[in-house]
Amino acid sequence: MIIQKEYKFYAAHRNETLKDKCSNIHGHRYGIRIHFEVERDGDISTLFGDFDSKIEPYLKQNFDHGMLINRNDPLYQSLLDHCERTGENFRLKVLDGPTSVENLAWVMFSEITAMGFRLYRLDIQETDTSTIHYTREDWIKDNRYFANSPAAESTS
Repeated sequence: MIIQKEYKFYAAHRNETLKDKCSNIHGHRYGIRIHFEVERDGDISTLFGDFDSKIEPYLKQNFDHGMLINRNDPLYQSLLDHCERTGENFRLKVLDGPTSVENLAWVMFSEITAMGFRLYRLDIQETDTSTIHYTREDWIKDNRYFANSPAAESTS
């Protein structure tokens, strides 16, 4: 059985590997639709609040009003230097590659799975007209690609 829950968060990012407008820092209002695979246990499978109690804090602490940044982006070190120099702190969600929605989907799928949930699919709407549908099959294939990533350690 599949239970679908929807969430939203705001985050900035840039994709420094592109040679277009997306290499500039910009923000999105991300829409997340998570398809949880659950087993029925008696009258119910899972209380909807069980999802919210873990997913909402996860999004708020790691993503909302933060910045997605590639560990290898030269801007990352500049931001760390700024924080050290000024004492200011930024919410930075560090990825081990470009901050594309495809890579974001892998990170989120991995981290939500590590919370003990079994995901069937994760949809991430980056703009009003663009959504990625990321399945468990995509995640399994990508785990081979990201095998040496620190986030991959939480997927086993």
